[in-house]
Amino acid sequence: MPEDMQINPQRAKQLSENFSYVLSKIQSLNKGSPRLVAVSKLKPANDILALHHPPHNWLYFGENYQQELLSKSQLLPKSIRWHFIGALQTNKCRPLAAQIPNLWCVESVDTTKKADELDKGRRSLCEKAPEYRDVPLRVCVQVNTSGEEQKSGVEPSDATALCQHIRQHCPQLKLQGLMTIGAIARSQGVAEGKENEDFVTLRDVRRQVTSELALLEHELELSMGMSDDFESAIRCGSDEVRIGSTIFGERPAKKDAQITENAKEGET
Repeated sequence: MPEDMQINPQRAKQLSENFSYVLSKIQSLNKGSPRLVAVSKLKPANDILALHHPPHNWLYFGENYQQELLSKSQLLPKSIRWHFIGALQTNKCRPLAAQIPNLWCVESVDTTKKADELDKGRRSLCEKAPEYRDVPLRVCVQVNTSGEEQKSGVEPSDATALCQHIRQHCPQLKLQGLMTIGAIARSQGVAEGKENEDFVTLRDVRRQVTSELALLEHELELSMGMSDDFESAIRCGSDEVRIGSTIFGERPAKKDAQITENAKEGET
């Protein structure tokens, strides 16, 4: 870790307050303990380090861009459990899995080719670092529950086949669950007491997959819910929510994003 990666105390305080607010919201729903992935895309590594340090000691952070994730993973402690949640290009899957030993989960797998390349990448990493041979790379199958053309993900009816392929043909991968990104309009338009139909669809897909593959429901997690709709997602049974702007604030334009900030004490 570079010596000049300082943590601005004022920034750390604000992040801690935001993080505590989100945790309290999750806990107030009394729906178990869904995993919180702090989505740090386009935010500096200093912010991640602040939340990884006491008092939160947080482990789970999510990134959307492969090069940004690789750069941050090389700077930050190996104790972080990285989630890749962005759109996957097939030709980027193998290096992604091969270069980041503490990549904990890839949540956007939507083709057998991508799964196969991630499996090959993890195998390559294990050959260089034998201590990871018994640590499979977790993956989620992304399902397009909204039917939006611009969204990645398999059709709900195709989810079982991809899940089966991962379980049968990708020994370096562990099928962790199903992921969806709900339509923003649906999230904003859900009436109080009603359920977001995208989340209901993912729940139904899990029921279908677990039935056809003879799995128990708790063996296949649901990753759904972001800053604008995580409470609704948890009420629908989400096992994991991915929250960015509510914790880290508004993101800069991609061209203006910095991997690290040389923030000195007292600066804002």
